[in-house]
Amino acid sequence: MKRLFFIGILTLLMVATIFIWSKSYYSSFEEAYIEIPIESESLKIPSEVGVFKRSKFANDYASMNETFRGGRDLNSYYKNRAFHGAPPSIPHPIINDRNLGEKGCLKCHENGGYVAKFKAYAPVVPHPELVNCRQCHVTQNTRGLFKGVNPEKYYIPKTGNAAFVGGPPIIPHQIQLHENCLACHAGPAAPKEIRVSHPERSNCRQCHVINNKETTDIGVFTRK
Repeated sequence: MKRLFFIGILTLLMVATIFIWSKSYYSSFEEAYIEIPIESESLKIPSEVGVFKRSKFANDYASMNETFRGGRDLNSYYKNRAFHGAPPSIPHPIINDRNLGEKGCLKCHENGGYVAKFKAYAPVVPHPELVNCRQCHVTQNTRGLFKGVNPEKYYIPKTGNAAFVGGPPIIPHQIQLHENCLACHAGPAAPKEIRVSHPERSNCRQCHVINNKETTDIGVFTRK
């Protein structure tokens, strides 16, 4: 009996080995197939999707246009930049100079709002997902050896640059890091000259196109 039992076990092991080997052997001849998941049926362009980041504030901005007439102008807007397209410098004191940003900056600049200390509305950052703010934004130096004495004038795009009378203005700057149009062109912190009159139409790129010739050929470093 023991001998028969041993022979039976051995037979089963041999059959199992042959079955597994044959299965593995024939499967090697099958064509490989990798299923690629489809995230979306439509192609998303980051520079166009970004204009909707602040669309939930569009109606608030529209009602604000009817009552708010103050705010900064383009002169103060460009005075706070080293060149056209440069990140604005920080015009106020910083409690912790080693702070990289995150909540310290986004507390005021993520959604804006009135700051009583400075008697002004905080400008809204168009890219709040980039939390290391101090990587690009530096504080203003008004004293010391490195203060500029003869600042050069740099190229500033003209307002009202529509292709035809009554047409939508052309975008005179690059889109990278500026995809969120309403951050700079709507609300009380936006410069009066470039504050849009219809923020509720949040699909800005539907009508406004980029002036590639101006942003590519002239460049942000071109001086007058």
